[in-house]
Amino acid sequence: MLEAAGRMFRSQGIDAVGIAELMKEAGLTHGGFYNHFASKNDLAVEVCGASFAASLGGLAGTIEDGPGQGGSPLERVVAGYLSTAHRDAPDGGCPSASLVTDAGRHSEAVQSAYAEGVEGYLTGFAAEFLREAEEKGHELDAAEARHRAIRLLSEMVGALMLARAVRHVEPELSDEILQTGRSHALD
Repeated sequence: MLEAAGRMFRSQGIDAVGIAELMKEAGLTHGGFYNHFASKNDLAVEVCGASFAASLGGLAGTIEDGPGQGGSPLERVVAGYLSTAHRDAPDGGCPSASLVTDAGRHSEAVQSAYAEGVEGYLTGFAAEFLREAEEKGHELDAAEARHRAIRLLSEMVGALMLARAVRHVEPELSDEILQTGRSHALD
């Protein structure tokens, strides 16, 4: 049920998905929903948390792998996030872009789950900025690393949202937004 809800919420929005439709997609009966969740809001909180946990697990894995043929961990994260594959799969991938509008419109519990996920990204990015600076012998304090992390996440989410918004009517513009984002996110 969480997996189906995650896909549907990311691709259609939380409000656009009805419980009956969701349960059908999950292969369950409508009445079974309330055996698992008290409300759709409770499900949205769980989906948000689970989606970010999976996404942050991928981030942690990329960072643990260290530098490779695809560049530094952050370069690989940016390349994957701002890829055409991620753009073209709105029902999968990171919830930061696909649930950003919904999170702001829903309960404090949904907003808290979303904020926790965002904080996870910021913490991971800042730690990697600090590690890279130390490796290169550069000075970087924690506050500046956090500012860079906020900027990076904001630029990635914004570029992905814009690229998704125009991909069907202006595919070249969509590709240009992704390419520019990949090229300059870590400037």
